[in-house]
Amino acid sequence: MTEARAARRHAMTGPRRWLGYAALVLVFAVACGFLSWWQFSRNAEAQERIREVEENWGAAPVAIGEVLSSPGAAFDPRDTWTPVEATGRYDAANQLLVRNRPSSSDGTVGYEVLVPFLIDGGGVLIVDRGWVPAGQSQAAAPDSVPAPPSGEVTVVARMKSGEPGIPGRDAPAGQVATIELPLIAAETGLAGVYTGAYGLLASETPSVPTPQLAPRPVPDPGPFLSYAVQWILFAVMAAVALVWAVLNERRVRRLAEAAEAAGLPAPAPRRRRRVGDADAAEEDALIDASGSRQ
Repeated sequence: MTEARAARRHAMTGPRRWLGYAALVLVFAVACGFLSWWQFSRNAEAQERIREVEENWGAAPVAIGEVLSSPGAAFDPRDTWTPVEATGRYDAANQLLVRNRPSSSDGTVGYEVLVPFLIDGGGVLIVDRGWVPAGQSQAAAPDSVPAPPSGEVTVVARMKSGEPGIPGRDAPAGQVATIELPLIAAETGLAGVYTGAYGLLASETPSVPTPQLAPRPVPDPGPFLSYAVQWILFAVMAAVALVWAVLNERRVRRLAEAAEAAGLPAPAPRRRRRVGDADAAEEDALIDASGSRQ
């Protein structure tokens, strides 16, 4: 069998091979599509968080009933950071500390200070009065915690969803591992605790020294959009590579057929050179110069 016929016979098996390759490219493209969609969805979530900060953080305070209709009502995440204003008094006897919380300024580990706020007319809002560092003499508790004002207080707090519990994570008496509002309601034994959301303290009247208040979140869209585009490009590159390979094989087949028609030997692929193999490179050069390559 001549080399031209061998090349043509090999080319005739192309459709079966390329169908297999096309199936692999299709599976890869579908996987890239799902990964791209996932990154687009994460980008949408990041944009929603940015919107919440921009629209809600500096908004005028509203009554808590406009955000949570009752203590057991679910919280709409779109209302995150919405300021609410309420008048009542703090229940300092049921103050709790949330352990292992990093500072927003330098990452130092400390505690968030939670104090139930008994609203006039009913309902208890858990207010996060801010962050305090771990103690110098005892790391298991802060050295001191600024006390909330006594008597009637008007509080402005920005609403935020509670946190899920962590199985197996416990905390010493007077502390909790997460801001799990149903658990906090049980720990304090108070009735009417809002379990849909809690409030990050913005201001108190009368004003007293407070722990370190939560800063305005910095908008961060993240890299999700660029990752989504990258996955799309990967799928396109795989498709382009497949098309190029098919066209290249068709070109080789046409050359082989033309060579056979002219009675010439079919073009043979060059030997693959190994890096650093000088002898093989010299041998190929001599064969090419003599025209004896078949």
